[in-house]
Amino acid sequence: MSPRDTSYAGVMARKNEIMKVSLGIDYDRYVHSPVSFDYERMMADTGYTHAEIARIQRETKVGDTPLFELRNLTNAVRKISPPGKGATILVKDEAANASGSFKARRASISAYEAAKKGFKGIIAATSGNYGAAVASQAAQRGLKAIIIQEVYDSRGVGQPEIVEKGRACEAYGAEVLKLSVGPELFYLLLLTLEDTGFFNASLYTPFGIRGVESLGMEIAGQVRARYGKDPDAVVITHAGGGNLTGTARGLLAAGCDQTRVVACSVDLSGLHMASDHDFNRKSFTTGHTGFGVPFAVWPDRVDVPRNAARSMRYMDEYQLVTQGEVFYVTELLTKLEGLERGPAGNTSLTAAITLARQMDQDQIVVVQETEYTGAGKHQNAQLSFARENGIEVRRGNPEENVPGKTIVIPERLDQVWGKPQDMTRLRISYLKNAARNHPLESWDEVDIRFIAEDLKTSPEWVRQQMTGLEI
Repeated sequence: MSPRDTSYAGVMARKNEIMKVSLGIDYDRYVHSPVSFDYERMMADTGYTHAEIARIQRETKVGDTPLFELRNLTNAVRKISPPGKGATILVKDEAANASGSFKARRASISAYEAAKKGFKGIIAATSGNYGAAVASQAAQRGLKAIIIQEVYDSRGVGQPEIVEKGRACEAYGAEVLKLSVGPELFYLLLLTLEDTGFFNASLYTPFGIRGVESLGMEIAGQVRARYGKDPDAVVITHAGGGNLTGTARGLLAAGCDQTRVVACSVDLSGLHMASDHDFNRKSFTTGHTGFGVPFAVWPDRVDVPRNAARSMRYMDEYQLVTQGEVFYVTELLTKLEGLERGPAGNTSLTAAITLARQMDQDQIVVVQETEYTGAGKHQNAQLSFARENGIEVRRGNPEENVPGKTIVIPERLDQVWGKPQDMTRLRISYLKNAARNHPLESWDEVDIRFIAEDLKTSPEWVRQQMTGLEI
């Protein structure tokens, strides 16, 4: 027997087969072309009903999290809003899940599926809360867990938030493989999956997205039970898109078809995701534009053949906020509402304040998640680290924020004002990416319908934009 080729090129050549074995999903069954596939069939083939998902999650301390009305913050927002404006702000406290974030929902179904199929362990590549979620769920299912994490820059320096998350993974019993930033992450994931025969608990499988659907279902049920109506808007932190996709699918399954789904990311424009120089100049490791924009305009850039997280399908609006605004709102949440939650989880709360100022007082805006905080995740640790890396931190007008150079924390609540993004521009960016992967002249009606669904628009609009599209 010839030795296995473990070179980068050799492993990459086997990636589809490795994924098939480690997931039990034959993506070829769903593919129509380089841009289109049978998305809903892929999601349905997971085989889980919403009732089954809720039951599975209850077994491992996930779901049924509280929904709080932020009365003091709502009143503060009304004081700076025009007469009659200032929607009621609610927050879904996902820090109550085992592992302390909504990602426990994502990991719960993957861990259950792995155990059901007889896998001995699960693997995930992530620097975020998902690693802790996978480790926590694996521990409860009697599975081994390996987390592959980008932690350090070339100096061996790691952000306190990422280091904290690695510590949490180890506390739950996971083996953590710690890397410096670079292209090795996906390679090592594939190699480790092949070496161990473990289940691939990727963030972007249908199992993970189906697990988040329970969050949308719970929001719908809790708001209806308490207020006798559907939420008018739900604000969702947007990174890779799974949070938004799963929650929105759950809302739709519950019948909330008139609820506005608003994405929100921290504006880190100009900082490159894979740059060693920029790695430690980001005070937010996820939920920022370095993930949010690329994944919105081309979802299929992940570690599985087709991404089940397809945020543009469900997104009505996209807001950006600054780092300083999020840090300010994090402090405000603690002092006004007595809730100390991690800054990254307060990204959507920051955008919700902007929305509430423009909505009527009888309307409801739901902040879809919180996350736990800890020594490394606390805003003081993050701001101290920023200063150590030469970033100026000061109070003032957040419009003066410069990613990687300056963090400007507002002095007053009325300075918190998110920036809406041009949805047409984002849709056209998606079209350009699709055309680079599959030439326009090759698109058929199936492709056009799929793209229209992916962009929450019409086939007619897609055809119109195809004319004269500059690639």
